Amino acid sequence: MGLKKSARRKRIHLRIRKTIKGTFEKPRLSVFRSNKEIYAQVIDDVNGKTLASASSMDRKVIDAKSDNKVDEAHLVGKLLGERSQKAGISSVGFDRNGYLYHGRVKRLAEGAREAGLNF
Repeated sequence: MGLKKSARRKRIHLRIRKTIKGTFEKPRLSVFRSNKEIYAQVIDDVNGKTLASASSMDRKVIDAKSDNKVDEAHLVGKLLGERSQKAGISSVGFDRNGYLYHGRVKRLAEGAREAGLNF
C-alpha cells in the first residue's frame, strides 16, 4: 500500500528543507496552501524571524475580488514581492513545502518574480 497524501507531502517537505536554509542574505520563501487560502512568508531561519508575509486574506487581495484561487495566488505573490522589496530583500530560496510546483503554488512564484524577487 502506498503512502497517504499527507505523508507523501511531509516526506517531500523534509527532502526540500535539507537543502534550503533561510539566512539574512538569502531568506526562505515558504508557501502554505489550504483548501480555501494561500499563505507565503519570507523567513530568516538563522534568527527565527519572519521578514515579510502575505496571504489571500490580506485586504488588498480581498478587494481585488477574484473568484479564481489561482488568480488570488498570483496577487499574493505580487504583494509578497512588493513587501520583500520594501524590506530590502531581492533574492530568496523557494520552499514549496512539499506541494507540487503546479497551479496555485506556481502562480504565486510567478507573481513574486514579477514583483522583483529572484529565485
